[in-house]
Order: sequence, then structure tokens, then C-alpha cells
Amino acid sequence: MGWTVDYSATALKQLRALDKPLARRILDYLDARVIGSADPRSAGKPLSGPLGGLWRYRVGDYRVICSIEDGVMRVLVLQIGNRREVYR
Repeated sequence: MGWTVDYSATALKQLRALDKPLARRILDYLDARVIGSADPRSAGKPLSGPLGGLWRYRVGDYRVICSIEDGVMRVLVLQIGNRREVYR
């Protein structure tokens, strides 16, 4: 059984606000690198500081901030945004 990707309400709102090609690029990235992976941590990097415990994926100038839940094999996308704004 593989990993699943779920989206918070905030992440869905941020995804809808992006232009369609960029949103498609982010979704394709998550499908290829996260769902198709044995370990979703291999494609991301851990965050530190106040966001410690979360992971980030880089898609061009955009960042996808996630929580990885091993027990249910789920990646919960919390935020999607430009790298200048997403960590604030």
C-alpha cells in the first residue's frame, strides 16, 4: 500500500489561487515524488525552528509544507506558496 496525499483547507485555497500550469506542476510533482515513493522524506527536507517536525518540497520558486504521518502512510499538505512568503 502506498502513501496518500491529503490537503488542508488552507493548502487547497492556496492551490486554487495559483495559475493552472503552476498548480498542475505542483500536483504532478507530488504524484511522482511523494505518492510513487517508498519514503516521501527522500524528496523533501526537514524544517527547523518554529516549523520543526514539518517537511518541505521544492517546486521551482514554490514550497510545499507538509506533515508526514507514518502510522497511516499519509502526507498532509499544510501550505503552498512562494518561498518568500510561505515560511512567515
